[in-house]
Amino acid sequence: MDADRFGRSRRVERELIRTRTGEGRERAKARGVILGRKPKLTSHQKREAIARREAGEVLTDIARSYNVSHSTISRLS
Repeated sequence: MDADRFGRSRRVERELIRTRTGEGRERAKARGVILGRKPKLTSHQKREAIARREAGEVLTDIARSYNVSHSTISRLS
């Protein structure tokens, strides 16, 4: 019985945290805050890397020059 009450209070508290966090994220977005990780490459670097890839340069060489993974370069569009 006590475990049941404890479980319910945990679910309620979790929902309150989720609600408050979501509201905080929305307020931050409204202020123009960018959420998440900072991009590894600038827009100029992305354009440059795409051009190099289209020119036939090896992905690992391009990635090494920007100090990123080859997967990062392969995902660029």
